[in-house]
Amino acid sequence: MNLKRLIKHLSMSRWQLRRYFPEKSLQAIELAIKSSETRHQGEIRFAVEASLEGAPLFRDQSSRERAIHLFSELRIWDTEHNNGVLIYLLLADKRVEIIADRGIHTKTGDAEWEKICRDMERYFQHAEYEAGVIAGIQAVTQHMIRHYATEHNTRNELPDQPVLL
Repeated sequence: MNLKRLIKHLSMSRWQLRRYFPEKSLQAIELAIKSSETRHQGEIRFAVEASLEGAPLFRDQSSRERAIHLFSELRIWDTEHNNGVLIYLLLADKRVEIIADRGIHTKTGDAEWEKICRDMERYFQHAEYEAGVIAGIQAVTQHMIRHYATEHNTRNELPDQPVLL
């Protein structure tokens, strides 16, 4: 177990999450997702977690493993065209993971998702959390438009509100 990581997670609290993502930022992120989803048939969810707790923390669960778990828990896989995308931020580690369902992942691939994650993390290094998330949503949107474009999508299979864990 990484002692430095353990201390970061134990010292990160839920109220700090609200400091990084106040209500105004959450509304802007939700609006970015809503706007994005009018241009394609895909579904985007954003989830942010202050820190890992309990067994996941002491097992040294990676941000990737946690994101995969949440992808399932939030039922992002449960879309008609298998084109749901989770953008997950583990705040204590300042790590972003993108988990894409098989419909979109096979068309885009790991390298593209990784690039978006690293670009978002650069924003976070400068404490630009809202801007970083919105830039990530816009980048994911470009991939969705390329593969699932529509002139006006009125169907919304998943909630657009950010998930605070």
